[in-house]
Amino acid sequence: MWKKVVTVIAIILLLGGIGFLLFPTVSNQIGQQRANNVIEEYSETLDNIIKEDEPEVAEKLGITAKTHEEALELGEIDEEGYPISVGGVRTYSYPVTFEYDLDRLLEDSRAYNASIIHNQGTVDTINYEKAALDMSRYGLNNLYGYLSAPAIDLYLPVYLGANDSVMSYGAAHLSGTSLPLDEKDTNVAIAGHTGYIGRIFFDNIKRLNIGDTVSFTNYWETIDYEVIDFKTVAPNETGDIYIKEGRQLMTLITCTPDSSGGFSRFLVICEKK
Repeated sequence: MWKKVVTVIAIILLLGGIGFLLFPTVSNQIGQQRANNVIEEYSETLDNIIKEDEPEVAEKLGITAKTHEEALELGEIDEEGYPISVGGVRTYSYPVTFEYDLDRLLEDSRAYNASIIHNQGTVDTINYEKAALDMSRYGLNNLYGYLSAPAIDLYLPVYLGANDSVMSYGAAHLSGTSLPLDEKDTNVAIAGHTGYIGRIFFDNIKRLNIGDTVSFTNYWETIDYEVIDFKTVAPNETGDIYIKEGRQLMTLITCTPDSSGGFSRFLVICEKK
């Protein structure tokens, strides 16, 4: 009897140990699949933009409105942006985006970038949590695009505002730094977690090499950057994310342990090719 009990306990402990060892791998795979799904939905949404000069998409979805706000008022989409039929039933598997709203977002994004060129100074890290723009004004969620680095198999959605809820799902743009547009006099700062249980996030950015490509895809374009430098700095050393005149930079930021039991910041500095 006792031999059977001991055997059962041993089997349970063995299975538990195997499960413990497999948990990081399995959870990371699930987390990456979640990120891939977000990026796929983002891409599908962009493939179905409601454009004034391509009325067939709108006609297929039964949409007559030109903007997200107007479509809500007419009852043609639900609060999440999905087209709906009479009776409130969703008629499409992806939310729609309106060209007019994206044009306004691009205009406001350029204005934001211009406004911070001469107003960076000492960046207050508390303000990083606030989104640079209110994306709901354009009928969008907080997703601005996605980051990719094929050399380390990194594909992550990027949200505006480095708050805890956003950074639990992807990387985050730091408010007070440039939005990722194809413009000079910009330095886009993007932060991601390291050592986050169940998600890889920025765990592997230390494996990037000088010359590797890191790209950002926004609603209008894909911008290819090249890794040019690495740095480890104190949390209050923010000079590397300031705009450098005439240059087009992107800085990836994550935490790294320091010698005193705290955390420094590890930076991957990239410049447009």
